Amino acid sequence: MSEPMPLFEVFVRSKRGLEHRHVGSLRAQDAEMAMQYAREIYTRRQEGVSLWVVRSGDIVASQEEDAAAFFDPADDKPYRQATYYDLPEGVKNL
Repeated sequence: MSEPMPLFEVFVRSKRGLEHRHVGSLRAQDAEMAMQYAREIYTRRQEGVSLWVVRSGDIVASQEEDAAAFFDPADDKPYRQATYYDLPEGVKNL
């Protein structure tokens, strides 16, 4: 039995200035094919301005059960929160 094709995670940026968001996963032979498949599957109606495809095996992630030890409590550091700052007029996406 042959090995399954690598799994890729797909991220789309919907508008310039916004962040990329995870929209799904797909299997492809390589990154070039993954990009083509992602374009066909996730941006058929011009939903985005940018695509990222990342091999799932290349993602390094923390585990939820380690959250307390991994993430330092920031209660004494309000400047780390976006709500700490005043938003200038005219800024729509920050």
